[in-house]
Amino acid sequence: MPKKINKARLDELIDEATVDCYGEEEEHTALLTMIEEQVVCPFHAKVIGETVEVTRFEWPKSGYRMLAVCRHKGRTDRVDISSLEWIEPRPRGFEWIAAYQAWCKHNA
Repeated sequence: MPKKINKARLDELIDEATVDCYGEEEEHTALLTMIEEQVVCPFHAKVIGETVEVTRFEWPKSGYRMLAVCRHKGRTDRVDISSLEWIEPRPRGFEWIAAYQAWCKHNA
């Protein structure tokens, strides 16, 4: 898998998810839906240098973000998906998280 996804591919994914959206809130929901549908859990990633198992995703009660539910050393924690660092093998659909992160930067 490529180490970095090029901007054109990220733009293509964002356009695919948001083509029928009216406004930022609908775009946000559409991208989170694509993450939920396309990213295959469980998978391993790093958070603050520690390897964790991402078991699922949770929608926030409010605001623009998505939480990754992570298991590490017998504990379960929730972290913003922007905290995830990729390790090989990357999960199927990881590009959707990268697209979401690019969308967030553009809409900040």
